[in-house]
Amino acid sequence: MGIHIAFTDAEALIERCDVAGVRLTADEPGWEDGSVVPLDDWRPLTAQQAAELRADATTDPNTVVEIVEVPIDRAAAHAIMPVTAGDFDPFAGRHDADFLGYLDQDPGLCTGTIDESQNLRIGIHLDNFDKLSFAERTTGRRRLGVNFGLGTRHLLLATIDVLDVCLANDPNRPSQYPHTDDLRRYVRDGHPLTVLRIRLDPGQGYIAPTELVPHDGSTLTATTPSRIAFWLGHWPVGTLPRIV
Repeated sequence: MGIHIAFTDAEALIERCDVAGVRLTADEPGWEDGSVVPLDDWRPLTAQQAAELRADATTDPNTVVEIVEVPIDRAAAHAIMPVTAGDFDPFAGRHDADFLGYLDQDPGLCTGTIDESQNLRIGIHLDNFDKLSFAERTTGRRRLGVNFGLGTRHLLLATIDVLDVCLANDPNRPSQYPHTDDLRRYVRDGHPLTVLRIRLDPGQGYIAPTELVPHDGSTLTATTPSRIAFWLGHWPVGTLPRIV
């Protein structure tokens, strides 16, 4: 199935979104071979594309993407970066959230995630904190990512989820445990893939099912570094105020 974004103002979503195709890396310094990365053909999200992305009342909350405002002082955001789970609670005690950690990232990164065992970027990928099977994949926790600034950054999201990817790869025997390698096979076999690039200013963030939707972060268009922190949890849609 396609991904679902909760929004009420299509123009506000369109204003902060671009779309592009993807390619696979090959013999490129700093990259794992076969990584899925965006092409440099960014173009505006259309009204029709936005309509196709809209979540509705029937959408499973575990699968919804939200672009949210987080209650922090934007001007001081870079100075209050959490270093432990207790230093900053984005839900102000209203919901449980498992703090994963944070990253400081330089501007100019096409994608941000690194396999630390190889010190290589892995491109658009799938998380696997909950280690869920194909049949259970839509029950996973969603991830909150908050941009603490100073720089603007982007969330990259594939417009289809990994269940569709696995079924396209082999409709009779899809991967029992979906993995980033399934996405790479999908692109390698010539299937089309579109990626969204969603702008996140300091004090803004996303809640997304990153175990279901291929994704990454990007600072490609930024001019200053940014810090991003992450939490996992089962949260109702609408827990944090949305900005679209």
